[in-house]
Amino acid sequence: MKLALRAIAFVLLLGVCFCFGYGWRDLRVGRPISAAFPRMFSVTGSSTDVAPVDVFKDAYSNILANYYKPVSTIDLTYAGVSGIVNSLGDPHTIFLPPQAAKEFDVDTEGQFVGIGARLDVDPLGAKVMAVFDDGPAYSAGLRAGDIITGVEGKSVSGVAVLDIVNKIHGPENTTVHLEVLKAKAQKPIQMSIKRRTINTPTVEYTYLSGPKVGLITIHQFAEPTTHQFDVALDKLGQSPITGLIIDLRDNPGGLLEADVEMLSRFMENKTVVTIKSRDEVDEYERTYAGQKRAFPYPIVILMNEDTASAAEIFAGVLHDYKMATLVGTHSYGKASVQNVWHLRDGSSAKITIGRYLLPSGDNIGRKVDEDGTFISGGLQPDVKVDLDPDDASIEIGDPKTDTQLKAALAVIHGMK
Repeated sequence: MKLALRAIAFVLLLGVCFCFGYGWRDLRVGRPISAAFPRMFSVTGSSTDVAPVDVFKDAYSNILANYYKPVSTIDLTYAGVSGIVNSLGDPHTIFLPPQAAKEFDVDTEGQFVGIGARLDVDPLGAKVMAVFDDGPAYSAGLRAGDIITGVEGKSVSGVAVLDIVNKIHGPENTTVHLEVLKAKAQKPIQMSIKRRTINTPTVEYTYLSGPKVGLITIHQFAEPTTHQFDVALDKLGQSPITGLIIDLRDNPGGLLEADVEMLSRFMENKTVVTIKSRDEVDEYERTYAGQKRAFPYPIVILMNEDTASAAEIFAGVLHDYKMATLVGTHSYGKASVQNVWHLRDGSSAKITIGRYLLPSGDNIGRKVDEDGTFISGGLQPDVKVDLDPDDASIEIGDPKTDTQLKAALAVIHGMK
């Protein structure tokens, strides 16, 4: 009996020594001695009653507490959420940190605070590619082809164009001072422009007077797109029209709601898409009544491999209802629908909520090989016409060099 008691006492003494050893090490590095005991008596391994979120929290807390150098809690959190999203293997389900989320909202809302101009790279600063007709930059005299060489008295030569844009942006009703070099001018002029809310032009239109055809280019489907489309139709309708070409090349898509509104101009109470969600309950998006316009002429849609998402739906629906001919190359093949959830810190999660089918029942989902090379999917054109985007002799929108536009005109002439 005495021998057994001595053995138990020895084990207890050994345990105390171990705990003291761990505790002494903790005290030396400034960690509370109580931290030693959970490590001594914790049990590793899997447990069916441990919630996965608790495992994530444990890993997060241990990294913050024990990594050999300080870690940003924000960076660690965003990396963790991004990792969760990336594990789904869906390129269209993404996490957007606050700045990216803000930019995404600006794109879909179609509004921003600025001067109303599109800029591109130039060795002297930033070249003005387009000036919005109803923006303050146009009223101040800024025109396409001008070069912005300075912002607020400082040269922007060699500065990245995105940084120049950020310098020009600012609070609404404040003034930005620019140095602008006009074509053939010897030196820049000073220009003061008051910033205000700008409706981003997502629609552009041109009347091709020779063939008497209207050309409408839709850059994306955002909140103001339908109104801008209506304005374009009204303007083009002031001249005799024998056909309409809608250019969706390089259109990445946008809002399904804008799609439905746009298609309501062509048809009433018709199915746009059937959305198949995880609960196997089909949802249907249908066009509205009372918004239909007259299109007493043939319609052709231009598309390419960068025509995606809402742009594919728009083209596919008009094609399924035999209201448009498709010209160009196959579209991208994005057959999924996403919703955006705004998180409490200004970030967002854009999550795929289902797959969609066109009215015909076709699934245009993209299929690629192991290297990401396109195999099948997307909308297939009625008239296939390739166009080399790297050919400097091609000017998009010019019927003489834009072979896809030229083919679209030929389709319209053949249908008259």
